[in-house]
Amino acid sequence: MKKKALIFGITGQDGAYLAKFLLKKNYIVHGVKRRSSSLNTQRVDDIYLDPHKKTNFFLHHGDLTDSLSVLKIIEKIKPNEIYNLGAQSHVGVSFDVPEYTANVTALGTLRILDAILTLKIQNKVKFYQAGTSEMFGASKPPQNEKTKFYPRSPYGIAKLYSHWITVNYREAYNIFACNGILFNHESPLRGETFVTRKIVMGLCKIFLEGKGMLYLGNLYAKRDWGHAEDYVKAMWKMLQAKQPKDYVISSGKQYTVKYFIDLVCKELGIKIFWKGKGLSEKAFWNNKNIISIDKRYFRPTEVNSLMGNSNKARKELKWTPKHNIRSLVKDMVTEEINRINKLSI
Repeated sequence: MKKKALIFGITGQDGAYLAKFLLKKNYIVHGVKRRSSSLNTQRVDDIYLDPHKKTNFFLHHGDLTDSLSVLKIIEKIKPNEIYNLGAQSHVGVSFDVPEYTANVTALGTLRILDAILTLKIQNKVKFYQAGTSEMFGASKPPQNEKTKFYPRSPYGIAKLYSHWITVNYREAYNIFACNGILFNHESPLRGETFVTRKIVMGLCKIFLEGKGMLYLGNLYAKRDWGHAEDYVKAMWKMLQAKQPKDYVISSGKQYTVKYFIDLVCKELGIKIFWKGKGLSEKAFWNNKNIISIDKRYFRPTEVNSLMGNSNKARKELKWTPKHNIRSLVKDMVTEEINRINKLSI
């Protein structure tokens, strides 16, 4: 009998990659999406078929802020595995909407775990909770499973609640529940407001049009970047293990935002030069200013340095990423150029 997976956050980057991965593993995949007046399924359109036809992929309306909808969906689907990837996941936005971020990102996790208990299926289902390196925040790198948490944003704090409530329900009620503490992972499906996608989109447009301006914030924030395609495999591997544990998933390498920009420019064949310091730092191409700093994009409390140590996952789960930062950038740039060219036809 085929396994059934239920994914909260199906329309996001990770949800889309995970769904496609599980379908290849011969799962029946159910995804939960919020009701919207506009279609928001672009990332899964290539696998979503007419529900009247035979398919192993199904979408359901639901909301992590609604306990009853969460419970009803789980009761209806009776999944073998639940992946909670749903969240208000933009760090900068979390400062503007901290209450909403907490309601979705923190309490949403609690609602799923409580539904598992209410339905008395704690011995029949496995649960994955999507954690984040933002929970480490100001802690010194490299960060691993034993590193002290020190979140620096409402998003990081909400995720930390989710982390500990998952641990608590695992220990109190013997639920097979795992936290994946994933460091930054990107792809061509990354949301357009996230810095890596914003950089790729902006520079590709400038390259094709020969003009334009890209405004950014902290160029010297250091991050550990991987590819989402690799990281969703780690999620699945956690739920196939004999015992539920928490794992850091990362590349183990660290680069600045400025270095990421330079890699994108190299991939495009753009030779830029930098001039100035601080808020006055700018990048030029063909004697045209194409990148400038806007202080509005700095966070109220910055996280300056993140780099993970994923030795535990590599050893126990036999997880090995196939991408590095250069192949990630190449993938993002190639797909962005293709997307822009299709729109111009």
